[in-house]
Amino acid sequence: MQHPTTRSLLAAALFALAGIAPAFAAGDEVTMYKDPNCGCCGKWAEHMRANGFSVKEIATPKMGEVKRAAGVPQALGSCHTAKVGGYVVEGHVPAADVRRMLTEKPAIAGLSAPGMPQGSPGMEGPFPADRYDVVSVTADGKTRVFASH
Repeated sequence: MQHPTTRSLLAAALFALAGIAPAFAAGDEVTMYKDPNCGCCGKWAEHMRANGFSVKEIATPKMGEVKRAAGVPQALGSCHTAKVGGYVVEGHVPAADVRRMLTEKPAIAGLSAPGMPQGSPGMEGPFPADRYDVVSVTADGKTRVFASH
């Protein structure tokens, strides 16, 4: 019999407390929570779809609750929060980094591209692209650079 990980139990409990159904879909199914008025979130979803992911978009005005329930530290916050393969993906993380995480299956809670880096997936535009890091975060809040862009 397999025992659930502490991370998955904690995340499931937090989602239950917040009244939000967990979206621990297997493989390439992404559930993304976004503010109903945000356009860049939809562009990130398009980027993920273009890279082979299936994305379900859930518009909610309660993004603060979603982030707290997912365990996203405030310093790592961005405009949308997603779940894929039991991990949290916060913000404009490139699909290649998500794919790498799903392939390597590191012992982390998820990835974040803190803030809204110009030039990241969904944030492309006429301005020069920012250099930015995607960080991994553990269930106890420790961070580490996962990829640099």
